[in-house]
Amino acid sequence: MQAGGRQGPEIWLRGPVPLPLANGPHAEAPETPERPSSIATTPRRRFSWVATHGGTGVTTLASVYGGQDCGRDWPAPEDPPSILLVARTHAAGLAAISRALDVFRRGEAPPGLDLDAVVLVADAPGRLPRQLAHYVKAIESMIDVYRVPWVPSWRIGDLTGDPPRETEALARLTGSTHHPR
Repeated sequence: MQAGGRQGPEIWLRGPVPLPLANGPHAEAPETPERPSSIATTPRRRFSWVATHGGTGVTTLASVYGGQDCGRDWPAPEDPPSILLVARTHAAGLAAISRALDVFRRGEAPPGLDLDAVVLVADAPGRLPRQLAHYVKAIESMIDVYRVPWVPSWRIGDLTGDPPRETEALARLTGSTHHPR
């Protein structure tokens, strides 16, 4: 995907992308609007959940743990600038997270955004295959990773219970009012 002339993850920028008025050595870089310096946030809205590919479950995660569901878009200026990147634990999901992390590593993410952590959501019940577990360890060596296990009730849309016990650290990070069982 191209966004402002830079290669990015499978995430889309909201709104028009400014282009330079002239090409050449004296062309000015487009102005980037400043993010608001103080965003009114409560513990339940201090993060923006950003999906690195389709089907990650960011809507469910935002419903359960709070925060702004940005889907596959970068947060808008009025959204919290602290990002939680989300992917499933299958090979395509882990590759999508790697690409998104490269965008931040190269400094190509929109200005003012802070990458706080990666959230990996189980793509199936049970343990990860060895190859995927090694991939997860590599990601964990670069950034904080929070794992969300397979939750059968979430699959059918039942978000009424407490989050799984394995997500206690994620609940603390997000300030969730739900206490993992």
